[in-house]
Amino acid sequence: MNDSANSAPADPAPYGGTIQADLEALAERLRASTVAVRLGRDGAGSGVIWASDGAIVTNAHVASRPHAEVVLSDGRRFDARVERRDPRRDLALLRIDATELPAAATRHPGELRTGEVLVAVGHPLGIPNALTMGIVHAPVGDRPGRFVQADLRLAPGNSGGPLADAQGRVVGINSMVVGGLALAVPSDDVQRFAGATGVPSRLGVRLAAGRLRNGRDVLVVVALERGSRAQRAGLLVGDALLARDADRLRFASALDVVRGGVRITVPIPHDPEHARAA
Repeated sequence: MNDSANSAPADPAPYGGTIQADLEALAERLRASTVAVRLGRDGAGSGVIWASDGAIVTNAHVASRPHAEVVLSDGRRFDARVERRDPRRDLALLRIDATELPAAATRHPGELRTGEVLVAVGHPLGIPNALTMGIVHAPVGDRPGRFVQADLRLAPGNSGGPLADAQGRVVGINSMVVGGLALAVPSDDVQRFAGATGVPSRLGVRLAAGRLRNGRDVLVVVALERGSRAQRAGLLVGDALLARDADRLRFASALDVVRGGVRITVPIPHDPEHARAA
């Protein structure tokens, strides 16, 4: 008799256990930087700790008043003041008097690919710290009013919470559901919005207006300052930046660049120690 024929199949638990452990760790990371935003009886939503110094990002339609209550994942409650709102992009920046908070890690949405796994955390229908999973429906485009489109389930209370990749890096702030798809404000737009009170150091690049063969207007790099953020990022003279507003480039965490006819994404380092007022 062949003993192997009667032997039990290999235990799949180690593989399954690894997946479960990874999901649990991912959920914990995201929940730590996700908050509840409450406006009394008039509604509630979610928010994301954007900086450890008390900066919270949420939707403008969630933070519809000058003040709100923010509840951290550890149960601490804070009175929050709304520093800035942009109803057009459905973003609001709240401030609480707290430091050393677990700020969310971010990723440039231009790196996403269709079918990539995404997760969302929030407080849908009053359920605290609920997690849902789906996939990227379509890449983020360059058109105005662009969104990260995800095929996952959102409900009232998810608004203002994080949409993140499988490593827990936030790629967008959940805003609405249209046609069954979740739409999130891209993280690069959020970064520009949230960074408006403090201007990072200069990019250190000289630009000239240009135009691609397809007729698109671009900004062409004609010179780089030695040791600048642009040079350290790896930008080259001749690179065509797919951007219209040169003044906002210093807020970008990454730039879309056409180099040698190929479109690439170039991450841009920030120098928080050199941050200064506008």
